[in-house]
Amino acid sequence: MKISEVTAIPLAIPPKDGQIPWIWGTFNQVVVEVKTDDGLVGYGEAFGYGQPLAVTAMINHTLRPLLIGQDAADIRGVLDTLFRKTHLFGRYGVTTFAISGVDIALWDLAGKRAGKPLYELLGGAGSREVPAYASLVRYSDLDQMAAHAAQAVGEGYQMIKLHQIDVDSIAAGREAIGDGIPLTVDINCEWTPFEAAQMAVAMDDYDLYWLEEPVWPPEDYAGLAEVRETSGVPLAAGENACTARQFQLMMEAGAVTYPQPSVIKVGGIGEFLKVATLAETHGLSLAPHSPYFGPGFLATLHLLAHTRQASWAEKLYVDLEASVFREPIPFKNATYTLPDGPGLGLEVDPKVLKEYRMPEA
Repeated sequence: MKISEVTAIPLAIPPKDGQIPWIWGTFNQVVVEVKTDDGLVGYGEAFGYGQPLAVTAMINHTLRPLLIGQDAADIRGVLDTLFRKTHLFGRYGVTTFAISGVDIALWDLAGKRAGKPLYELLGGAGSREVPAYASLVRYSDLDQMAAHAAQAVGEGYQMIKLHQIDVDSIAAGREAIGDGIPLTVDINCEWTPFEAAQMAVAMDDYDLYWLEEPVWPPEDYAGLAEVRETSGVPLAAGENACTARQFQLMMEAGAVTYPQPSVIKVGGIGEFLKVATLAETHGLSLAPHSPYFGPGFLATLHLLAHTRQASWAEKLYVDLEASVFREPIPFKNATYTLPDGPGLGLEVDPKVLKEYRMPEA
């Protein structure tokens, strides 16, 4: 089964009417379509929040010539070729985002060829049920933030993530969700290690389950380790890390309590599994980064079910006006049920790919 075509499709889908606007106006996704010479089609997703056209160009103009004619079943070999042939352009960032999308599409193809869902192809799952936590966007209006947090708890979510960066906001969030509900806070790399240690202690008065990426730059693993040691607050980090090598350095530095690989950024499914093994050998639990809506989110659910190393999937608490899938992912009481179709389990809707496709010029 030779690869006959590779196409990255950048999408811009807005949130549903009445919801808080997404930071970039529309939610950007880069869907990767890989076809084989025997007629199969696999779909993946590459990270494309703020730079979808850059990732699209990397796939369509740099990776595609390296992929045409390759054996789609030799996923490890294909990925090794891509990493080696593109290292001159940078091992991380856009290059690895693009490779991630290709990897996921190849695994989708492998599952379809075998007639098995991804979790079964990987070796099985403890359960097809994957609980989700609500990951709220950052709000300037505290009343709006508190209302959405309380609403999420009322819908059955068993953990809430805030993206607020001040103590008053965290206090309001805790009051809104009540005691006994795990609360996490994602800072998105705002502070120095000294500032982060002070804020970690102040915010922990509201019983944080973890504090996420408090330090700038995100690769300051020594700084993260210092915050973790001096504050005693559990830290989550890794959404900005690419490849298992960066996670290895992070864990060896003692920088993280909950590693957060993102399958559409880290290098794909194979690289995610390497991170999972590293976490297990370091005695750490995963908390994957997955505020996505396409094939990358589905891949995350399969990986969570298979690895059994995380308690929740991250669900961005925003709804889009259209889904890339023909049918919704089964979801009830804040819990996803893995679809049992082959590969990722759901069919992509070509009409949505066409209607919401971004102009590439």
